[in-house]
Amino acid sequence: MTEREFTPALGRFAPTRFYDLVASVTRERLWRGLVVGHVAARADEVVVDVGCGTGSLALLLHQHRTGARIVGVDPDRDMVERARRKGAGAPVEWRVGMGDSLAEILGAASADVVVSSLVLHQCPMAMKRAILAAMAAVLRPGGRLVVADYGLQRTRAMRLAFRLVQMADGKPDTQPNADGALPGLIAEAGFHDVREAEVVPTVTGSISIYTARRG
Repeated sequence: MTEREFTPALGRFAPTRFYDLVASVTRERLWRGLVVGHVAARADEVVVDVGCGTGSLALLLHQHRTGARIVGVDPDRDMVERARRKGAGAPVEWRVGMGDSLAEILGAASADVVVSSLVLHQCPMAMKRAILAAMAAVLRPGGRLVVADYGLQRTRAMRLAFRLVQMADGKPDTQPNADGALPGLIAEAGFHDVREAEVVPTVTGSISIYTARRG
C-alpha cells in the first residue's frame, strides 16, 4: 500500500482540516482519557501512536507521562504538519509513514506500547490485518496494545448512528468493525489477553477500547 492509497481521516465527509472539530462530537475527551489510563506508560517506555492524525492523543500521552518517548506516525503529511504545529515545543516525535510499515520506520521490537484511535475502521480487511501485524512486529515481547475504534454496534440506536461513519468511509471497510471483528483480528495478529475494556456510546456509534499484549 503506497502513501497515496490511505483513506483520509474524515473519508468523504469533510476536508481533514475539520478533523478536530468533527472528532469533538465523538466524546473524544472521554475515550482518549480512557486510552491514556489503559496505556499507563512508564517514564522509560516508548509509546507509538499509529495513525496519529493531528496529534491529540500523542500530546495527551505526553502530558500524562512526560518521561516516556512518544512517537506519532501518520501517512498524511498535512496531518503530521498540523500535529507538529499543535505540539510545538512538546518533545513528541512525528513521522510520516503507513501503519503497515512500522518495523521499517521505527525498527522491529522497538516499542513498549502501541496505541491507535479511529484508524482501523477506515481500512480494507487486508490492511486491517497488515496494520495489526505491523503493530505486533514493532512491539517488544510482552508489549501492550491499546486500540480505540468503532467496535460491535450492539443496539439499533448505535447501528443507526454508525451510518454516519459508513457514509463517510464506506460500508465495505467499516462493516467488519460494526459486526465485532476487531478482537478476532487482534488475536490473529499474535496478541494475547485480548479484551474489550470499555464501550463509549457516541452520536456516531459506539467506540470500543481494546487492550492486548504481544506474545
